Amino acid sequence: MSDQPAVPDIAELQAPAAWRTVDFISDLHLQASEQETFEAWRRYMAQTPADAVFILGDLFEVWVGDDAATEPGFAADCAAVLQAAAARLAVFFMHGNRDFLVGDGFLAACRTTPLPDPTVLGFAGQRWLLTHGDALCLADTDYMKFRGQVRAPEWQRDFLAKPLAQRQAIARQLREQSESRKRSAIEYADADSAFADAWLEAADAPVLIHGHTHRPAEHRLGARRRIVLSDWDAGATPPRLEALRLTAAGIQRIPLS
Repeated sequence: MSDQPAVPDIAELQAPAAWRTVDFISDLHLQASEQETFEAWRRYMAQTPADAVFILGDLFEVWVGDDAATEPGFAADCAAVLQAAAARLAVFFMHGNRDFLVGDGFLAACRTTPLPDPTVLGFAGQRWLLTHGDALCLADTDYMKFRGQVRAPEWQRDFLAKPLAQRQAIARQLREQSESRKRSAIEYADADSAFADAWLEAADAPVLIHGHTHRPAEHRLGARRRIVLSDWDAGATPPRLEALRLTAAGIQRIPLS
């Protein structure tokens, strides 16, 4: 496609030889009003047998700045879960479209490693391309413009300079707009297959793993594959709580409900 964007720079991470099991999760959209989902995540992080957990974006429904976690409350509770998990396994965090303002200071305090988007993970003799997934949704032109705006360092500096209460008010307004869009039954754009395949070719990887679209499935891209993670919602019927687990034997979806 002539109007297809350039493939971004791709980071590389080689798994330590001692790793036997790797988990991927995304799109938990943790928020104080959905305590069941938080509790499911807390249990999972405390009990997973994985050597590493890769959080591929949108762990939080919204993040208005690391200072929100400096006082007792929901953000601090989430930090405590990350800290406890990181004491026994490796935890990696990739920014999503809801929590792109999570800062290195917060992650360092949680002993959680920031993960560039996209990154190739070398594990079990294969290269796995990891991304949140929003940058692949080229048909969502309104969002792509918004993404370009809010990922700009100048915009982020200006936003984070506002008082915390003002940032929280802006976040509430954006959430209300998002909920209104959901209620209107607007069909969200899926990942662009040709663009995803171009990323895989550039990464020299046969498999892409991502979230964002809330459409868990596996797609064939010729000889390559695109695997989509599930979102989390403990209050749904049936509940949506799932990790994707990778071992030398292969990859499988692990139901957590």
